[in-house]
Amino acid sequence: MIEEEVIRVAARGDGVTADGRHVPLAAPGDRVAADGTIAPGPHHQNPPCRHFPQCGGCQLQHLDDASWSGFIVERIRAALGQHGLETEIRTPLLSAPRTRRRATLHAERRGRQVHLGFTEQGSHRLIDLDECHVLDPRLFALLAPLRGLLATVAPVSRRINVQLALTDQGPDVLIDGIEAEGLAAAEALTAFSQRHGLARLAMDEGLGPTTRWEPDPVTITQGGVPVPFPHGSFLQATPEGEAALVAAVREIAGGAAAIADLFAGLGTFAFAFAGSKVYAGEAARDPVLSLKAAAARAGRQIFADHRDLFRRPLTTKELNNFQAMVIDPPRAGAKEQSAEIAASIVPRVAFVSCNPSTFARDAEILCKGGYRLDWIQPVGQFRWSTHVELAAQFTRQG
Repeated sequence: MIEEEVIRVAARGDGVTADGRHVPLAAPGDRVAADGTIAPGPHHQNPPCRHFPQCGGCQLQHLDDASWSGFIVERIRAALGQHGLETEIRTPLLSAPRTRRRATLHAERRGRQVHLGFTEQGSHRLIDLDECHVLDPRLFALLAPLRGLLATVAPVSRRINVQLALTDQGPDVLIDGIEAEGLAAAEALTAFSQRHGLARLAMDEGLGPTTRWEPDPVTITQGGVPVPFPHGSFLQATPEGEAALVAAVREIAGGAAAIADLFAGLGTFAFAFAGSKVYAGEAARDPVLSLKAAAARAGRQIFADHRDLFRRPLTTKELNNFQAMVIDPPRAGAKEQSAEIAASIVPRVAFVSCNPSTFARDAEILCKGGYRLDWIQPVGQFRWSTHVELAAQFTRQG
C-alpha cells in the first residue's frame, strides 16, 4: 500500500502531503495510506482532551509543541510571501496548557439540564464541557456551579453567552441573554457570587451589562498599575502571552522619550513605558476612560484620547512628534493608519497583530514607504489553536 508523508499543517489545521492532499488530524511526519489511515509520526501526540476534535476550542491537540511552533512560523512566512516580504522569524513563545484567563462560553437548556461550553467545529452545536485543557482551572471550576445557577434563572430555550475573565480580585462573570428579575433571582445571584468568590457578576438583558455583585472595584494590573476593568473588555488571553508581547514591544520602543500607542485598549503597552510620555489612542469609550483614570492616579505621563483610528487615523504630521510607536489593531488590521505611518519619520514601530494576513498587507505598506521589517516574534497564547499572534519591529530607513 502506497503511503504519503504529511509535510506541513494548513491554516485550518489539516495535514498536507507533498502532492497537496489534505488530511484531517494529521501531523508533520505522519504517513497516510490511500484509504486515509494515519500512521502517527514523531510529532503526532495523543490529544489530552476527550472533547477533541469536536470542540471548537482547540484545533491542534494532535500536534506536539515542535510542530505547533512550526505551524505558527509557516503561517507567518506564507502570509509575508504573498506580499513579497521576508524577515527573521523568532522561535514562537508558547503559553502552557490551562493558562487561558478569558473565554466566551455558550449555554442552553436541554430539558432540565443546562449545557455549557464551546461550540463544535464549524457548527452551532454546543459541546458540554466535562474537562478543558486550555482554561485556567479557576475558570473551569465555575462551569459546574454555573450550570446550576443557569438552571434556576435561565429561560426555557435561548442560547446564552457567558464571558469569563480572571481579574486582580478573582473571576469576573458576565451573562448575556437572560433576565433575572425578582427577589428569588437576586438572592440566587448573590449567594452564587459569595459562595464561589467572584470578583463581579453582571447580567446583560439586552440594554448593556448591569452589575449584580461587585464587593470591590474590579481591576486588571497593567505595568504595575491597577486599571478599572469594564464589562467584557479585551484582555490578552494568558499572562505569559501578555508578558511576551510586552517584552517585544519594550525591546523595540523602550527608551524613546515620546511614544504613540494606537488601539491602546486598557493600556497593556502604554503602562509598559514608565519613563516616557505616551499618547494612547483608543476608539472604545469605557476602556479609554479606565486607562485615563488609572494613569492619573498613578501619576503616569499618558494622554488618553477617545479616537476612532479607522475613521480618523493619526496623521503623518501628528505621528512625526514621536520617537517610537506601538500599534495593536484588531483582526481587520489598520490599512489607513499604516499608510499614515508609512509617510512619517517615526524611527521605530512595534506592530502587534493577531492576524498574519492583515499584518502582511499592512507590513507591505510600511516597507513600500521606507521601513524595514527587522524581525517577528510569534506568540502562541491560544493553546492548540490555529490563532496566531505576533510582535514585529520596523525601522525607518534613510
